[in-house]
Amino acid sequence: MLRGFSLITGTAFVVLIALIAGLAVNGILQLQKLDEQMNIIVEQHNRKIDLVTQTQLAAHMRTDSLFRMALADDPFERDQHFMTFNRAGFLVGSGRNALRQLGFTPDEQRSFDQQQGLIGSIQAVQEQVVDLLSAERYEQARGLLEREAIPLQATFNQQLSKMRNLYQLHSLDAQRQARITNQRTFLGTLTFGVMAITLSLLIAWRTLHHISRKSAEIQRQVTELEMSRASLREEATHDALTGLANRRLFDDRLQQAIHHAHRYGGKVGILFVDMDRFKEINDRHGHHMGDAVLVEVSKRLVECVRESDSVARLGGDEFVVMLDGIQGRDDCQAAASKIEQALGSDTLPFGDRLVISASIGQALFPDDGDNEEALIRAADAAMYRLKNGSDAERQASFAFAS
Repeated sequence: MLRGFSLITGTAFVVLIALIAGLAVNGILQLQKLDEQMNIIVEQHNRKIDLVTQTQLAAHMRTDSLFRMALADDPFERDQHFMTFNRAGFLVGSGRNALRQLGFTPDEQRSFDQQQGLIGSIQAVQEQVVDLLSAERYEQARGLLEREAIPLQATFNQQLSKMRNLYQLHSLDAQRQARITNQRTFLGTLTFGVMAITLSLLIAWRTLHHISRKSAEIQRQVTELEMSRASLREEATHDALTGLANRRLFDDRLQQAIHHAHRYGGKVGILFVDMDRFKEINDRHGHHMGDAVLVEVSKRLVECVRESDSVARLGGDEFVVMLDGIQGRDDCQAAASKIEQALGSDTLPFGDRLVISASIGQALFPDDGDNEEALIRAADAAMYRLKNGSDAERQASFAFAS
């Protein structure tokens, strides 16, 4: 009987050692696997998303600088835009090279390869535009920009957005796999722990304590990842200086407003706001004061419109306002007058009396365009007509698209 008891005790001891060994091996392997998955999420996928965002911003900067070259009258200003154009091209190339070095899945490789031909077409058209500008054939250059360069850039931006969405899906899938691994680790550890507790409470406690510490670390990494993804979404849709919507987010909102107006027979107004003599503020008071003025202008624009309207900064000293659900041109006129009065009010918060004014071009859906690009172009053209007009014309009325 004693021999049988010893046999049972020895067997239980062996089972205990096996359970402890199994618990340790399973926990270490699963936690290592989970750490690897988390590293993929935090480092590789976020790095790819950053590179795609950088490439998209650089590509937009390249087309935008080319467009500004076509509009600029000052040769020194054109040279500055040309330098920006070349620098943006370098950023696009370096971003794509960095993506290639990180490696692709088959789906990512197909998406990357599809962009190569489009990039060649964009570069060819952009070189034609540069050649036309060099030959001082400005009208032809602007026409080529509107017909080919800008639509090609929009297509390229859509492909980059799809690639970024693909990376985000992969990131979410990696998170799901990490959670599954975490669940398996927890269940396996709990099973081994419960069995081991019957033989040794101390060993079970120490093991569960170790796992709890690891789980807390994993949860912290997941929280950091969610914060990082939220920050990336904010940067991709909002202007860093003013916090206003950027061109991409504004286009989405305008497209939705147009669809709604088209369906229910409403109207949508666009105000293209371009600050007057902003370069003088930068030259006289410095760029820090210029940035402060832009921030103040953005606040006043938001205060002048309704919550249902939308204000965005397109870049530099250019802003655009969408007036949703208005009755007609009188509403646009009233909003433009309110904005002009707000911008011309007391500016003592800057510590120096500055004169702030803006040229405001207006366009109305569906009278001046049936899509977002046409409306913005019409409002932009109206703004330039107003900016180039006399002071009497500026005081008499705001320009509408015609």
